[in-house]
Amino acid sequence: MKNFYITTPIYYANDKPHLGHSYTTIAADVIARYYRLKGMNVFFLTGTDEHGSKIAEAANKNDVTCQNWVDGIIGDFKSLWKRLNISYNDFIRTTEERHIKKVREVFGKLLRQGDIYKGKYSGWYCVACESYFTDTQIAEGKCPDCSKNVERLEEESYFFKLSKYQDTLLKHYEKNPDFMQPSWRASEMVNFVKSGLKDLSVSRKNVKWGIPVPGDETHTVYVWFDALLNYISAAEDKDIWPCDIHLVGKEIFKFHTVIWPAMLLALDIPLPKTVFAHGWWTVNGEKMSKSKGNFVNPHKFIDKYGCDAYRYFVLRQIPFGDDGDFSEKSFLERYNSDLANNLGNLISRTFSMVEKYSLQNVAPSANSEFPIGKLLNNFDEKFTKSMENIELTASLELIWEIIDEANRTIDSEKPWVLFKTDKEKLKLVFENLLSAVEIISKAISSFMPETSEKIKKIIADKKVSEPLFPRIND
Repeated sequence: MKNFYITTPIYYANDKPHLGHSYTTIAADVIARYYRLKGMNVFFLTGTDEHGSKIAEAANKNDVTCQNWVDGIIGDFKSLWKRLNISYNDFIRTTEERHIKKVREVFGKLLRQGDIYKGKYSGWYCVACESYFTDTQIAEGKCPDCSKNVERLEEESYFFKLSKYQDTLLKHYEKNPDFMQPSWRASEMVNFVKSGLKDLSVSRKNVKWGIPVPGDETHTVYVWFDALLNYISAAEDKDIWPCDIHLVGKEIFKFHTVIWPAMLLALDIPLPKTVFAHGWWTVNGEKMSKSKGNFVNPHKFIDKYGCDAYRYFVLRQIPFGDDGDFSEKSFLERYNSDLANNLGNLISRTFSMVEKYSLQNVAPSANSEFPIGKLLNNFDEKFTKSMENIELTASLELIWEIIDEANRTIDSEKPWVLFKTDKEKLKLVFENLLSAVEIISKAISSFMPETSEKIKKIIADKKVSEPLFPRIND
């Protein structure tokens, strides 16, 4: 059985999960479920990044120990993943012994072989991003990534020889065009590497909440160096490396396509096959931020619309990979139009007529003399291609083309007339409609697992007991 290894980034455990976290995790879950259906041995990893100064700050603010703080946050992540039907195989925490052991082993190895050395660091540090910046990257004392104030740091540090791997990385990008996805994001990383890589500070002296550097416990391992190693510490003894897809937000694309592959090159470990960066969400046209208090709480939407409606909305609303906007108004519109009117209505109409016109013995079959039949016969090839290209929104659009065409078929063929005038044609129409419903139930199973199961039950029972998506008037 062929292996397939997919990861989300490990989420920083300084606050509760929100829309952004759920978006990446749902997308990874859809891909994992798809490849399981293809018969692959899927390993789907998610988890939490639990070290660093931001965690210590959050724990201090809440008057608890760092460990107690992260233990509490983990519960929030796991309960949300349960409600969203996330089918992960492993949840790794950077405070776990298996991870700490791997980080110390890697750090020690790179130190011994000269890829990590001790030096002095002088530059700007952003606490919010846990990142270092040079004078040229800073404008008016602000972080180039989050626009918060940076502080000047001058301290002893261990450095990773990132500069040593510049040419090897550029060759890898050239030989492996699928390594950075979507492809239009790749040029920015290529230009960044071409502009010259500097060695990277990989330890901190004044951050106590971290993994001690082996042989020098006055230093802790820099949080990003520690975090990236989760992908191999979780894969230890599983014989599933290299990773097929690292799914990340665009703000951490650089860490995953420059620093991480350089670390792997230094360790002589094969590089992941693809790093895919999706875009950012705004909320009602504004950037999500703590100060604005506009982080979207997924629980609120699951309570009101259901888990599958939430999963559907975040992957259908914007082309996967692009930026987009979240608003309850657009959520409600899409819920009523796509789910209640289109999908729900199709299932309801089809099976109420199966019952009314005694069509329970009609077998599903796609007949090319109907437009719906042509669409069904071409669906599998197109759907496979879009899923394997990580075009998740496009894959949903293909499913909805069938839903729309099936609804049009009912409107144009008028089964209620055919029942009186042409029972043979009525049977042909329902062969196509039942074939459409069967294909829809299979194709949406990765995106909307609960809905898929409900449709499969309706197919088996040959009747609808209750609407899949009752209209919501708000």
